[in-house]
Amino acid sequence: MYKKINTAQYLYGFKLCLFLSINLISPLASAQMPSPQELLDQLGIIQQDISRLNQGEVVLFDVEISQETELTAGVIIYVLALPTQVSALIKKDGLASLDSRSISGEKIPLQSNIAVFKNFSFTVGGDEESEFIMGIPSDQYNLSTEELKLINSQASKQSDKAADIYRQILWQRWQSYRKYGLKGIAPYDRGNNTVVTPSADLQTAALEHDLATNYFPELFNAWSNYPHIVLPVGVEESYTWINRLVQDRPTAILTHSFIVSDVQGELVLSRQFYAGHSFNANQLTLICLPYKKGSLVFYTNRNFTDQVSGFGSALKHLIGDKLARTHVIELLKALQKHFKFN
Repeated sequence: MYKKINTAQYLYGFKLCLFLSINLISPLASAQMPSPQELLDQLGIIQQDISRLNQGEVVLFDVEISQETELTAGVIIYVLALPTQVSALIKKDGLASLDSRSISGEKIPLQSNIAVFKNFSFTVGGDEESEFIMGIPSDQYNLSTEELKLINSQASKQSDKAADIYRQILWQRWQSYRKYGLKGIAPYDRGNNTVVTPSADLQTAALEHDLATNYFPELFNAWSNYPHIVLPVGVEESYTWINRLVQDRPTAILTHSFIVSDVQGELVLSRQFYAGHSFNANQLTLICLPYKKGSLVFYTNRNFTDQVSGFGSALKHLIGDKLARTHVIELLKALQKHFKFN
């Protein structure tokens, strides 16, 4: 015997299933990529600055800070490439490929072992090795208490062993972040019972003052709670390690990125959840939107460092913000040049 189904009940059930499917399978469906004009208006960019953009110049905008240890930069540039072309470059080679200060780096597949860091190295016999292998808490290296114990537990203090130890530290930090997210980032031991918590800085960056937060609330929820929330459909994630000159010193950096591709533009969220020295953590947001014969690229950079706190903080911020803007401008000009503007 077949039970007769009430048509109204059937339609209600169908609509309910459809509603649940849309909301469970595609949470980004409710998100809306802003238009270029919408973002320009939001940032208070005047017509004179838009004319400068059209000529290939960069335009700066203010990025609100959340705490004393934060340096920020906001930059807009016009590139002669579609958003998908810019995104393809970032997916393939990363922004580090355009960075003149980048020494080396590789993508980290989600299924990796410690061998993924085999090409990371110090300069043999260099000062960096000698300082690292001493294993003393300080602001010269960003190392946790357990990592300092690891260094000091090694039977050999030969400087050529430093890279092997550092690879182990990078591997452990990557694994911990993959498993626990921001809560898995070990604090940096500065000595004298002082620690620095980059996880708190990145949590702040994920929740406050981001250019794209209001447009992609589900994405930022996944970003701040990674990896405990399933990524929204359409979000690609990637990891990289980079060896980059920072304050004229090579440093290891671990990076995690989300990329969202949409018919209306591209969005990149990236955090540097470990840096070897000089700064504690970093978050950048890049929004690439179709504009005239190419794209407008909106770039915000939020850098956290205890080097700008304490006595003389205002002057340190003035100098630090200028340096941060300079580095971002150099990177975006390299992006513009890559796509042969003029």
